Amino acid sequence: MTAAHDTEPVRITVVDAPGCHFCEDAHEALAAMVRAGHRLEVRTIGVGSSEGRALVQRHRAALSPLVLVDGAFFSHGRLPKGKLLQLLESRPSAPAHATTAEA
Repeated sequence: MTAAHDTEPVRITVVDAPGCHFCEDAHEALAAMVRAGHRLEVRTIGVGSSEGRALVQRHRAALSPLVLVDGAFFSHGRLPKGKLLQLLESRPSAPAHATTAEA
């Protein structure tokens, strides 16, 4: 299945805050998903930046981190890892060996 390697990566945007343990957990989970073979392009934006504030306001995120998948709202607060894995594994860019390893 080489087609999975020819598709664009899933673009994940994380709007995070300093000292936020949910943010740290989200970054660790995303790194684990990359190690598992998921093609992710992760971009981090600080909540204090003008872009971060605009995204938080636009998506009405009450908690950090705000997570967008391909520009669309996915979650805020604790990252729902299982839900994100299901989304990733349902896409054409999912690794051929799709795993259920803990992230």
